[in-house]
Amino acid sequence: MTADPADDTRTRILRAALDLFAEHGYQRTSLRQIGERLRLTKTAILYHFPAKEHLLAALVEPLVADLEALLDSAQTQPTEQARWTVLEGWLDVMLTHRRPLGMLFHDIALIGRGDTYHRLMEVAMRANDLIAGPNAGRRERVLAVQAVGACSDPVVFFTDVPDEVLRADMLDGARRLLAPLPADPAAAPHLDPATGAHLDAAAGARTDAAVGARTTATAPPPTRDTPTHVSARDAASGSATPTLPAGAAGGPASGAGSRRRRPGRPPALGREQVEAARRMHAAGTHSVDAIAAELGVSRATVYRHLTVQ
Repeated sequence: MTADPADDTRTRILRAALDLFAEHGYQRTSLRQIGERLRLTKTAILYHFPAKEHLLAALVEPLVADLEALLDSAQTQPTEQARWTVLEGWLDVMLTHRRPLGMLFHDIALIGRGDTYHRLMEVAMRANDLIAGPNAGRRERVLAVQAVGACSDPVVFFTDVPDEVLRADMLDGARRLLAPLPADPAAAPHLDPATGAHLDAAAGARTDAAVGARTTATAPPPTRDTPTHVSARDAASGSATPTLPAGAAGGPASGAGSRRRRPGRPPALGREQVEAARRMHAAGTHSVDAIAAELGVSRATVYRHLTVQ
């Protein structure tokens, strides 16, 4: 009676090694532990695998072989078909070999620079070339590398997600990543500088125009009877005569002269002026210089009344 190949000694060693590597990690698992689990001597393990590194390479071999076969099948296909043959097939291989892939993610450096390592590097470069397409530029090549990662890494990080759910999510991400840019640059999304949100250029222009129109509409139109400027001093003193802006007919002269201390300034403020000065200062809308200019007193006078409550 022929023995089941799946139950031969070499296969049993690989199965036990994978279980122990998953439980304890590659570095913390010894050949003696593998032998004890199978009731084999260390010598029997070494007969099939002369070093522990050979166990790791043998566990990765089906993954590498399946990827190589996938790339061979896509090699002769048209560019777009080859791209998605590689991406979908790559993802399916990753899901099929989920357990060895998780181990490989943590222990790939332990493979060394032997044949398995070089085959893995060759597989990755071939996949990138097929996904990027012929005569690809830098952007296309970068996206190809990102797409391979999008169809690999989540398999390791989302071990609790069912295969079919994870596969759909990963392929959706790859399609979004490789989606072509709009042919018309004007149709590309624009960023709102205030919020960072995508904003259609035409809609943004219309919105700006509408806001401007609303702002203009809400501002009351000037009338001939409307005073040009009413100062805080006028408001505080109850004067009915407005102060004209600097440079206007009958108003204070413009320029540096308007900031000079005028003779006859009152040394102190009235109660209403003090309250007005404190309101402006508390609101943060006027500096001390501006308050002094509005009330016609010195800065020292303003400071004295602001600090004495």
